[in-house]
Amino acid sequence: MGLDVELFVDSVDPDFRCRLCTKVLEDPMSTPCGHVFCAGCILPWSVQQRQCPLYCKPISAKELHQVLPLKNLIQKLIIRCLYHSRGCIKKVKVQDLGYHTEMCDYSPSRCRNKGCNEVLSLKDMDTHMRESCDYRPVEICQNGCGLLLLHKDIVHGNHCCLSALRAQSGALQVKSANMEQEAKRQGIRLARRENSLLARVSALQNEVHLTALNYQMRFNRYKIYINNLSKHVTGRCKGGELQRLSIALHREKDSLGFNIIGGILLQEESTPEGIYVSKILEKGPADKAGLQLHDQIIEVGPSLPCCNCTTSSSCLFTVDVSKFTLVLVVSLVKEACADLCIYFLYEFYFAK
Repeated sequence: MGLDVELFVDSVDPDFRCRLCTKVLEDPMSTPCGHVFCAGCILPWSVQQRQCPLYCKPISAKELHQVLPLKNLIQKLIIRCLYHSRGCIKKVKVQDLGYHTEMCDYSPSRCRNKGCNEVLSLKDMDTHMRESCDYRPVEICQNGCGLLLLHKDIVHGNHCCLSALRAQSGALQVKSANMEQEAKRQGIRLARRENSLLARVSALQNEVHLTALNYQMRFNRYKIYINNLSKHVTGRCKGGELQRLSIALHREKDSLGFNIIGGILLQEESTPEGIYVSKILEKGPADKAGLQLHDQIIEVGPSLPCCNCTTSSSCLFTVDVSKFTLVLVVSLVKEACADLCIYFLYEFYFAK
């Protein structure tokens, strides 16, 4: 809603007035058709009527926009206090009216003494409550009830200790009942909150339990895999003895018949890292030589001398480098009490 024209010190341009409330524009907003109204007038109108108040074009609240230049002009106009009729003679700019209204001594206020309905200017409130209000407390009853007497009780002489005590008791009972109801509402609210928290805790516990079961299943699978691998290694090398083999692998169809993964730090021989056999081609050179999965290759060394032995199962061959012949010296190790994966250790050389 706009500002009353009568409050302005000087005459107001008709273009500054709202076409709905006929008052001076307050927070002016323009329609798509160019008409200007107060924001408090046009916003509810556009929602309910969905057309310009002058019935020239359909509009919606989204199509309205503020007219800042016009608002700035109105903000600089001089206006009387809103409580001018109550006696305030202050004149301020429209932009300062809100601050002055909050601090104005003539702003209406209801008396704070219980039972009094007088509405006075803020500047007169203190005097009224202390000197002229009929409901102001005066003294304590000396007849035995000990209640606080009001000015009207003394003037009219209608104070009865028994009636006053009954009234006070009834008021206290009502207050106690209200407090009990509020306590019950708070208890219900807290109980709902507690149930919600317990449900969340239960859900988290179930999630943790399922996660633990998942990890236990994975651990069991890994344990079975390790046990099977240990048994497989035990079958190849028994009694904890160290065996050495010399195997010569010749490339067939551009392949040695196996793949490797991993890496090794040759400076630290005890490191668990290493290069391991990850895949063996069936009926390939490595498969024929007895190479198996998870065997560890531990060293790449220089070329080996030629060996003409034709009956021994461990033979070293020296061949041309261009044929990519791979010679492996195999060490098979097994510890009877080990509970970890046991690997075959290989030393292999590229022959020159």
